[in-house]
Order: sequence, then C-alpha cells, then structure tokens
Amino acid sequence: MMDQSRTPLIDALRKHAEKKPLSFHVPGHKNGNVFPEQAKDLYEGLLSIDLTELSGLDDLHQPEGAIKEAQDLAASYYQADHTFFLVGGSTAGNLAMIYSICQPGDFVIVQRNCHKSIMHALELIGARPVFLTPEFNEQTGRYSEITVRQLEDAIQQYPEVKGIVLTYPDYFGHTYPLKNMIEHAHDHGIPVLVDEAHGAHFVLGDPFPTTALALGADMVVQSAHKMLPAMTMSAWLHVRSKFVPVEQVAKYVHMFQSSSPSYPLMASLDLARYYLANLKSDDVHKIIESIEDVRTLFQSVPYWDVIPGKKGIDDPLKLTVRVKPEYQSKEAASFLEQQGIFPEMTADQHILFVFGLKPFTELGKLKLALEQLKLARSLDKHDKIKRKPVVTKPVQALSISFHEMRNRVLEWVPWHQAAGRIAAESVTPYPPGIPFLLKGEQIEKEHIAAIADLIEKQQYIQYAKDHLEKGIYVFAEEG
Repeated sequence: MMDQSRTPLIDALRKHAEKKPLSFHVPGHKNGNVFPEQAKDLYEGLLSIDLTELSGLDDLHQPEGAIKEAQDLAASYYQADHTFFLVGGSTAGNLAMIYSICQPGDFVIVQRNCHKSIMHALELIGARPVFLTPEFNEQTGRYSEITVRQLEDAIQQYPEVKGIVLTYPDYFGHTYPLKNMIEHAHDHGIPVLVDEAHGAHFVLGDPFPTTALALGADMVVQSAHKMLPAMTMSAWLHVRSKFVPVEQVAKYVHMFQSSSPSYPLMASLDLARYYLANLKSDDVHKIIESIEDVRTLFQSVPYWDVIPGKKGIDDPLKLTVRVKPEYQSKEAASFLEQQGIFPEMTADQHILFVFGLKPFTELGKLKLALEQLKLARSLDKHDKIKRKPVVTKPVQALSISFHEMRNRVLEWVPWHQAAGRIAAESVTPYPPGIPFLLKGEQIEKEHIAAIADLIEKQQYIQYAKDHLEKGIYVFAEEG
C-alpha cells in the first residue's frame, strides 16, 4: 500500500497559495481579492485554493501530477484498480457506471429502492430496468433486504441483462448478504455496480460492514461527503473489474464531470482519504463508545423505540428511532430542531441521526434537549392508523419502456381516477431521494393512500408537491 500519510493535492494547492501569486486567470474572484465584503469572512480561507488548471496543479480530465497521485492513493487504500475523483456527487458516478455497461434497450437489474440518479441514468440511456423489490421488515417498518433468490429469478427471466445495480447500504445504514449476489452474477458473466454512497467508511473494517469492493463488486460509487470529512458534492468512483474496461468508464466520467472541476472539492477528497487512512483502531473504539452513550439517552424517550443495530450488518454511525404510531415523527423532529438538534431525515415514523468519525462530545446539550422533549406537551397523541405496505412483485419491470414514454401524451388526473393508470412522473420524498412511485409504473390504490399520508405529514416531495395534493400526471391511454 502507498504511503497514506501523504496529501499531494492539498500540498500542491498550499504551495501555490504561498507564492502570493497575481491572478491573470479564472475564476473571477482573483484568489479572493474580488469578493463581496458581507461574506468575505466566510469564504476567504477557501478562495486561495479555488483555482484552475495552472502549472503544478494538474488537470482532472488528464491527471499526470498531484491529482493523479491523490487518485492513486485512494485506489491503493480502497484496493481498487482505479479511482476517479468526482465533483458532481455520486450522481455523476452513477451516470458513468450505467452508461459504461449498457446501450439503449438493454435490460438492467436494479434494486427497487435505488437513488433517483440511477433511475435518471437508466431513462437517459433508454435502458429497460428490471426491479428487485426489498422485503418489508415489520420490526423496522422499512423495505430492507433483497435476496439471492430474487436475483436468481430475475436473471432466469431476463438472461440477457447487461448489469446489476445495487444499493449498499441503504439510507439507514443497513446491509444484506451482497457477496453471494455478486458471485452469482459473476457466474453468469454479469458485472455488479454498487451505489455505496453511505459506506465510504466501511473500509475501516470491524465493527462496520464489509465494503462492496472487498466483496467483489465491479464498480462502486461512494459519496465521501456523506460520512467522511469532505465537502458536499465530493465523491469517488472505484473500478476493479474483469468485465468493464477502465477506459470505458473514464470516457463517461469525463462526459458527466464539469470541465471546470472544483479544486476545493478535489482537495477535500484527498484529505478525507488521509483522515480515514490514519484513524487508529483506538480512535474508532472511542467513536463507537460515545455513540453507545447517545443510544442509551435516546432509549429513555417514551415517544419512540430505538431500532437495534446488528454488528457487521448495520452501520453504527447511523441511529434510527421509530416513533410510536400515536405520535407524529415530524412533530418530534421539529421540537428537537427548536432545541438546536438537527437530525438527518424524518420520514414516515422514522427519524434518522447520523454521527461523524469523531467521538461525540455534546452529550450535555443533547441530554437537555431530550429531557425537554420528554416533558413536551406539544406532542399530541393521534389516532393509530397503520397503513399496509404497497405490495409489489419481487421481480418487476416497468409497465411501459422509456422509449414508449417519449411518444406518449401526458394528462393530469385527480387521485380518484388514478388507480390503474401509468404514472408519468415519479413521486420522490427527499431525503432520502428514493422514488416511492416510479415513472412508468402502474398506480395502485395503496400508492394513492400512502402518498396522501406523506402529504398530510408534510413530507417534502421533490418537483411534484405543488399538484400532488389533488392528482398526478399519467400517460394518456392509447386508442
């Protein structure tokens, strides 16, 4: 393994800034000299390294110097054949992965609870997705796992598939037996692409789940900014495959990346890898120990149950509470925010809390907020309404292809006329950005009831919320 104590890109940027250079190049803030005063104090520490492709700073689209070395260090640490720096988030990586393995009309097996960027990639290229629907877990109240049997059935039904796209872990940090699925796919000569956006830190090993790359995945995308000390939109795409040439992936990475990549984002990737690679086992132990203290605090709150995590299966940096049916998760989360405690996500009856890779030291502030929550009179009891999960086949294709969708007329229908129609838009609660109802999917009565519930609970829905209260766009029926 290469010397992981090095930070070649940040070193190159610091060396350039120390020259106090005169800028006769872009960007227009000229190393911070041209900038609005009311925000200069917030930005000026960063502007000196917000640069362009100058001598000594390398070029992301043809890396030969500091950027190449930084990427090589990341590849060495993650045991990849090649690692690409991404400045467009995991979205850019998901687009590049999918474009590198299929053509218009090709079948691709996809986990049903994938991120919207995967669906966008499949639609843009005109692929034909075959969905694996995760099984509903009554204990957690979530669609949690797919099975090897589902994958076997999908390959048997669609033997011509060009790739398999899986999400590991899910938004809540839960994993499943990925290795068996990868081996089964490889036995059929099919590459496995993994959206591991929330698992960049799994490389640390015990007590975290095993990384998808270590389990044999061909390509893995990781949002470094989600769980590591990296800037938002910074991500990695790792490649180690006998089925997909690196050169093929590189072509699409360049297509989907900005021609003016952000040096602060790239430098933060260099630093995130450095931070992770230099964490000691004792550091990790202290982090986990501090989180256990927090879990104990959360367990004292009567409004929810803390979902237990399984070692090696659930990410210990994620803590999920399941709010009891007689209370509203939105109200509990709102109360915490008023106390200065901001969770990652509130969805349905769940509230997700995400920890960083450093011991949690604000136990006093958190304890006070939770004590206030326990005394809160604003959390009124509601009628216990338990909605049935939407029943979806374990293996299912869209009702019409993306190619057909392009030639269909759209029409808006009120909800009482929507059952049985084909959705012309996806319904995507955000976070987590996972489509609840897919474009091209037949609308069921359970979808309608569940969407009404999401709106009633004021769950943020991207793009379509302005009209979803009354109806939805569907594809006009032919003939």
